[in-house]
Amino acid sequence: MSSAVKNLQTIFGDVIVASEFRDNKRATVPADKVHEALTYLKEQCGFDMLCDLAGIDYLGYPDATDRYAVVYSLTNTATGDRVFVKTFVNDPDPELPTVYDLWKGADWMEREVFDLYGVRFAGHPDLRRILMPEAFEGHPLRKDYPLRGYGERHNLPVITRAES
Repeated sequence: MSSAVKNLQTIFGDVIVASEFRDNKRATVPADKVHEALTYLKEQCGFDMLCDLAGIDYLGYPDATDRYAVVYSLTNTATGDRVFVKTFVNDPDPELPTVYDLWKGADWMEREVFDLYGVRFAGHPDLRRILMPEAFEGHPLRKDYPLRGYGERHNLPVITRAES
């Protein structure tokens, strides 16, 4: 197991669940500790690059106890080490602290997760839709979102090919 993930367990105790599979080092962190854990990984362990930030909807999974997960993929550019940090949030107001203060690249990634899953990032400097129109209601990557939508497409402006 990675020394960075072991150190997380030492600092935070049993609240961190760590695992490793085929060189993928993973840590599951409670939502209230995720910013502190990510700060530690960046400042003390050298994970200076946020490669990806993704949302997952666990609705309908048989063993899932939480609705949404957010996964942070981090890389230490000096050593090439990677670690994946996962945290969970639930309805009615899924919210996590922003990591924009740690990695400026989180700006658009957090906006995408907000837009498509509805997970809010407290403290984000410009949390607004990035892929869907501002007037769009709902979050289309949620598993309970209907395949044909809620009929909202009739309200969207028509853009002709010449205008695009």
